Amino acid sequence: AWGQRKTIIAKCQELFALMDNAPHQFLLHHTEADLKPFENFKHRTFNGTDTLYFIDRLSRFYKANNSLEAAFLPPTQPKGQDAVENGLIHFHERFFDQPWAPHRTRKHIATPARKSACKRLNMFLRWMVRQDNAGVDFGLWHTLKPAQLICPCDLHVDRVARSLGLIKRKQTDWLTAMELTQQLRRLDPTDPVKYDFALFGLGVVERWGQL
Repeated sequence: AWGQRKTIIAKCQELFALMDNAPHQFLLHHTEADLKPFENFKHRTFNGTDTLYFIDRLSRFYKANNSLEAAFLPPTQPKGQDAVENGLIHFHERFFDQPWAPHRTRKHIATPARKSACKRLNMFLRWMVRQDNAGVDFGLWHTLKPAQLICPCDLHVDRVARSLGLIKRKQTDWLTAMELTQQLRRLDPTDPVKYDFALFGLGVVERWGQL
């Protein structure tokens, strides 16, 4: 979702190794001295400052909650198609709930409040909420429903959706992701985001000149 697949996997392995390959236990029980190696972690524009704040915020959250799903559930959570939009806005506000949160780190958590398409967070929610038979989506969370998910609008999906007339907006932002998802709900109102696989696959094939 952010760079080449090979690099993403390598960076994840590096980060997990710094946490003794037990990230949840690390978040709950690390000491101040354990944080020193993270000062040099970097992936693209994500640096040591961002890493340390993420560790701090997730640590505080997991010490009070069993699941990250709660961070996406506002106190007055809508039950309809606005659930994910409100959930993402709530998550951003909750993630940066301290006045000392680094300003530079805020760019790494998208929010519909800034009109972002929230591609990576929508993909994450797809993994956690939706369940399939191929093991791509885990279906670990049950409060949010597949029918409420918003389609991740990456480069391939955006291009194919436009060529099929599923998107009319010129720019790619939150309203574009909503527009695409509304079109997909016409095909399957209970699981619109399942079409993400087909749109992405067509875009990859098209890119390599196989269409």
